Amino acid sequence: MEELRIGVIGAGAIGCEHIKRITNKLSGGKIVAVTDISGEYAQKAAAISGARVEKSGEALIKASDVDAVIVTSWGPAHAESVLQAIAAGKPVFCEKPLATTAQDCRKIVDAEMALGKHLVQVGFMRRYDKGYNQVKEILESGEAGAPLMVHCAHRNAQVDDGYSTSMAVTDTVIHEIDCLHWLVGDQYVSAQVLFPKNSKYAHKELQDPQIMLLTTESGIRIDVEAFVNCQFGYDIECEVCCEGAIVRMPEPSFPLIRKDAKRSVAIETDWKRRFADAYDTEIQDWINSTKKGQVNGPSAWDGYLAAVTADALVKSQTTGAVEPIETGSCPNFYQK
Repeated sequence: MEELRIGVIGAGAIGCEHIKRITNKLSGGKIVAVTDISGEYAQKAAAISGARVEKSGEALIKASDVDAVIVTSWGPAHAESVLQAIAAGKPVFCEKPLATTAQDCRKIVDAEMALGKHLVQVGFMRRYDKGYNQVKEILESGEAGAPLMVHCAHRNAQVDDGYSTSMAVTDTVIHEIDCLHWLVGDQYVSAQVLFPKNSKYAHKELQDPQIMLLTTESGIRIDVEAFVNCQFGYDIECEVCCEGAIVRMPEPSFPLIRKDAKRSVAIETDWKRRFADAYDTEIQDWINSTKKGQVNGPSAWDGYLAAVTADALVKSQTTGAVEPIETGSCPNFYQK
């Protein structure tokens, strides 16, 4: 296959970003069709690559000139499109979440296993970030010893009034949920959420910040600070405390400025810029792998694990208790 012909379902911000990178930066893929519930959005997105507009996601998936599908629609619509792609036997890249319920994620897992062919990749781009991969290489080398604790922060300058307490899990820390068990090579068994003093910048329906605690099968303790109204920028931190060393993920590099009797270094403010290289690497890898008939990124099972873990954290937001995480054994189909 010389060129992977791609259809995009969902023409919002991330959908347009993927269309731009595939059209202008990456190789081996071409956007041939776009659809969105907003005709205006679909037309604007299609114009980026000269693609046509399809009337629906189902029509796009069934189109004979669409080899593979990217799903970047509203989260609750993901499951329907992914299941339709599996039924059509077409590879599908789905931005997180794979589905908004663990039950729907499990339906996708079962449908893919019934087909007997790997078709689904989930858009957890942190696994493609250079910094996380540098930390993972050190951990896998054994030079730092076994991981004991992981300290993380996911900070955002501010959110609007539509952002809810549960979204700190499902929209924000969902990336850490996926990335951290991959990073340490262990599975979660329990989750808990604690609420510190509420920030004055949080609207009345939002608890912010939050501390999310995860425990793995081997006993690694993970804490994630989710602070979505930190005011100062977009700040992602990760530090792994091991038996023989502390491994800290490097921060994005900015010039050091000396001015007005001060030394200062800028802090990133935009998540799209912070992980731009990771997104590029992720989509290029998906194109390359899909052309070979492979799925090498986060699988449907990874999407299911993230959903079950998120459900436990959201439940703990209400109960305050340590909630169990029960996913069952990973099917042989998804073991690498």
